[in-house]
Amino acid sequence: MINVYPCYIDPGTGSMLLTVILSLVTSAIFLCRGLLIKLKVKFSGGEIEDTGKVPYTIFSDHKRYWNVFESICDEFEKREIPCVYLTGSEDDPALSKDYHYVKAKFIGEGNRCFAVLNTMRSYICLSTTPGLDVLQWKRSKNVDWYAHIYHALEDGLLYRMFALDYYDAILASGDIHYPVIRELEKQRNMPEKEIFTVGSTYMDRLQEKAQHYEHKKNEVTTVLLAPSWGESSILNQKGEAFIEKLIRTGYKIIIRPHPQSKVSEKEMLDRLQARFPENDMLEWNYDNDNFKVLSEADILISDFSGVMFDYAFIFDRPFIYTNEQFDSAPYEAAWLERKPWLLKVLPEMGRELKDEDIDHIKEVIDETIGSQAYKENREKCKDEAWQYRGHAAERTVDYMVAKYEDLRKAETKEAKK
Repeated sequence: MINVYPCYIDPGTGSMLLTVILSLVTSAIFLCRGLLIKLKVKFSGGEIEDTGKVPYTIFSDHKRYWNVFESICDEFEKREIPCVYLTGSEDDPALSKDYHYVKAKFIGEGNRCFAVLNTMRSYICLSTTPGLDVLQWKRSKNVDWYAHIYHALEDGLLYRMFALDYYDAILASGDIHYPVIRELEKQRNMPEKEIFTVGSTYMDRLQEKAQHYEHKKNEVTTVLLAPSWGESSILNQKGEAFIEKLIRTGYKIIIRPHPQSKVSEKEMLDRLQARFPENDMLEWNYDNDNFKVLSEADILISDFSGVMFDYAFIFDRPFIYTNEQFDSAPYEAAWLERKPWLLKVLPEMGRELKDEDIDHIKEVIDETIGSQAYKENREKCKDEAWQYRGHAAERTVDYMVAKYEDLRKAETKEAKK
């Protein structure tokens, strides 16, 4: 008689064994694929054949970044170049576009989304999403080149730590990005990325939209409070007391929390909305597209959110900011002695709100709206951060097409060895 004893593997060991098995299988697949490619090259006269990889992929983790990618997709469509657009939002506007060459696909949320990304096959992947190869989103062995494009006019020091370390290229909006990227690479002893200035696709679209938008003068001054999120944000730092003072100005107040606040700070928002419910003079705004609410405001109040530059550069109107409580600890800014560009130019373009100003916030608002000095500085700062205005989409596609050609040439050369 043979005694059979139950075999128990604890979850940690089981997970490790599964990882080892998957790694061995994956390695075998890549080895076989490499040999197959070399054989194809040998018997096709030296020219590499189709590998089954998509030439161009765009990944958007949320529909709110469609304002960055729409003009790029339009440019691919215009040139009749096939491109795949992957999105983590089931209601992304891209999914309803009548494209022929751009194929949009919803790939799920959370782990399902990352599972697709971590195994996708493409020569180039373009994305606004930070944290590649840092958290859940891992570099796929089937993707040759990852390029990051910015969704705000700031130099990257207000990104969370290690946000762009494992990208191969940065598509910058202006020259403000170069010193930051190079200094961070040096600090971390990392190879230099490609940096190519394309401009800003979403700012180009905002500019075009503003030129055709008829804004009616407000009957009463309208103040937009549009903070960032996190412990350093104005809602966390000043909260109820500040909103109370704004309401007492008699002006119309629109509060537009950062989209991430709905996820990470829901309890705080629920408390504030219960304390200050909507009425004719107070609005809570959660529109996916912020153009309408920005166009309606006579003045913007924020902290260190890039929306201040969208507002100032597109509508040429003033803003008030608060950043005296800014904590650089979670951000790339903690690594460098230099001040983030956004915080450096704020005093040139707008008025800093200090605690002693809150009791007479109405006067501060009126003075800022009437300031000529802030107006004169806006154009200078715009030239630094937003270059190639009106041409960002075509420059982005130009870069991707040229990079794809380089990658295919390098692949052919490697396969011939």
